[in-house]
Amino acid sequence: MDTGLVVLLVIAAVVLIAVVALASMRRSARRREQQREQAGRHRSDARLHSTRAEREKAAADEQAARARREAAEAQERAHRARSERERAQELEEQARDVDPDTDGRAEEDAQTRQNGAEVRTRT
Repeated sequence: MDTGLVVLLVIAAVVLIAVVALASMRRSARRREQQREQAGRHRSDARLHSTRAEREKAAADEQAARARREAAEAQERAHRARSERERAQELEEQARDVDPDTDGRAEEDAQTRQNGAEVRTRT
């Protein structure tokens, strides 16, 4: 082989290697750009889901607060009902003490009615 042919083959090999390396670099750059775009879409979706999660958490907190308020109101009503029931019993006893027409049977009937009302409210 003469020297010119060897030089030509070496130059062709170097050019071929350079072309392959350049194509590989372009393909790699294209792949990185696609990955960047995909990462950007994922980040955008993550922000969207994070915003939704915060909104749902706020709604859940509000609902829990409303439930606590309603439970407190229900307890207050139950307390008022007990107070009213106790006051009614006191007044009934005072009426029995004062009423000259009250006999033992009327007192038993009133007590029976009262006990029945207590049983119904407990169940």
